Amino acid sequence: MWLIISEAAEELFEVSVWPDQAFVKYGQSLMVNCSTTCPDPGPSGIETLLKKTRVGKGPQWKEFLLEDVTQNSIVQCFFSCAGIQKDIILGITVYQPPEQVIMELQPAWVAVDEAFLVTCRVPSVTPLEDLTLTLLQDSQELHKKNFRTLSAASQRAEITINAKAQMEDDRCNFSCRAELDLSSRGGGFFHNSSATKVLRIFEFSQSPQIWMSSLLEVGMADTVSCEVARVFPAEEVVIHMFLGDQELSPFLSWEGDTVWANATVRATETGDQEVSCLVSLGPVEQKTREPVHVYSFPPPVLEIEELYPLAGTDINVTCSGHVLTSPSPTLRLQGVPDLPLPGEPAWLLLTTREEDDGRNFSCEASLEVQGQQLSKTTVIQLHVLYKPRLEESGCPGNQTWLEGMEQRLTCVPKGNPMPILMCTWNGTIFDLEVPEKATQNHSRTYCCTATNQLGSVSKDIVVIVQGLDEGVGSTIFIIIIVALGVGIITIALYLNYRQKERNKEEESQFAVQQAEKFNVRHCDLEPDIWLKATSTPGVSSGREEGIKEKGRDSPLCSMVP
Repeated sequence: MWLIISEAAEELFEVSVWPDQAFVKYGQSLMVNCSTTCPDPGPSGIETLLKKTRVGKGPQWKEFLLEDVTQNSIVQCFFSCAGIQKDIILGITVYQPPEQVIMELQPAWVAVDEAFLVTCRVPSVTPLEDLTLTLLQDSQELHKKNFRTLSAASQRAEITINAKAQMEDDRCNFSCRAELDLSSRGGGFFHNSSATKVLRIFEFSQSPQIWMSSLLEVGMADTVSCEVARVFPAEEVVIHMFLGDQELSPFLSWEGDTVWANATVRATETGDQEVSCLVSLGPVEQKTREPVHVYSFPPPVLEIEELYPLAGTDINVTCSGHVLTSPSPTLRLQGVPDLPLPGEPAWLLLTTREEDDGRNFSCEASLEVQGQQLSKTTVIQLHVLYKPRLEESGCPGNQTWLEGMEQRLTCVPKGNPMPILMCTWNGTIFDLEVPEKATQNHSRTYCCTATNQLGSVSKDIVVIVQGLDEGVGSTIFIIIIVALGVGIITIALYLNYRQKERNKEEESQFAVQQAEKFNVRHCDLEPDIWLKATSTPGVSSGREEGIKEKGRDSPLCSMVP
């Protein structure tokens, strides 16, 4: 009888739990309500490994708070009724959405044709089997991975690909998208994306080259250049240049995959120093050094005792090395054939003449530095002062003008300082700069006077104005004389040429007569004589060439009687 009652009671009551499906975010709490239809239930409660706290109860229900849920769990809710116990199981699924998605490029700067890694990982995500990771290059899907299999679920939430760097990949954007889809379990859909990473591609395979002179003169500006070839991207190259510890200010330019840096260098101290060029691109740096020797070599000192002496004055010209030049240079003074002893100046005692006015004196110093022969020259011009002169070459005493033509009186004086020239006629000053139309009234004698600080000189100039007919007649006469001269010379040359041709013919006839007289074969004669005797002047033939080439052995000789 008791057994029948128990079975009836078991069938008459139910046990239920709320919620019937539980998704709990990692570390959060869950409220669970257990209830029954038994009108007078007996012992009841829940069994779980989670921390639980009863927060409420009623005749047919109990409510519990499950705290700090960090892993998937099972909760057993039970009630007893009339000595019969029933229970129901609630499965709790813990999830953690992809709140942090990390994108990594290793390395961030990659050399051309070198391998690099693209990695996407999610540090904390649950359940892993519902996660999908997608790698993106710009907006294009590069690789996709899910973790549905058991073996994948045991792995970390990570995806990695290996790629080779190409120039066209420079500045590509890489990102990662993580998606947690719990919809098949009755849950939600969660997604997140990483920050974008920019991939940089570079090429830097050659060392920089420094172009400069191995010698620098102290205090003098010079140019130093640094060049690096086969570099990409060229516009992002950074170049620093130094002379010792002194940083220079280079100007950069590039074309294609080559970059140049030019800088002005000015050394302040003598001795051995070093020029360096530091080139950097992304994470890579290369440095090149070149030695340089700094020397001091000022121009030599040229001294003239008097730069403006009077003609006939004795002056000393001295050529010496500068005191800052070390070692002492070799000196040469123009006009002095012998070289002075080392360290001694070169000098010249000169008696000035008018012809020395405007003469340049040069002092040349030679110095050997690091095996290179250097030279510097100082030049000074001498100015000799002398009285005015009116020479015939520059101021002719007789001048002929053509009537009706624009004419100007020709008179250029010499002297230093430059003389002032004044020409007069009958007390009237004649303007030398303005040309005048020549008339018979200009046929007269002018008086020209040249004056400077040292004195003056005068000269009479006779001007004859010639009529236009006279000028034309004189010109025609000159043309006739020239034509007659050319004709006579042409006739003489022609007669000389004919005489030479006549002499050649007489020599040929004489040779033939001698050959016939002594009954000899033509080929027994010397080839040149025979050819003269048998050939027509001015005409060449193969027969002549054959005899010249083979002489008496020529087969042509057998054809000649």
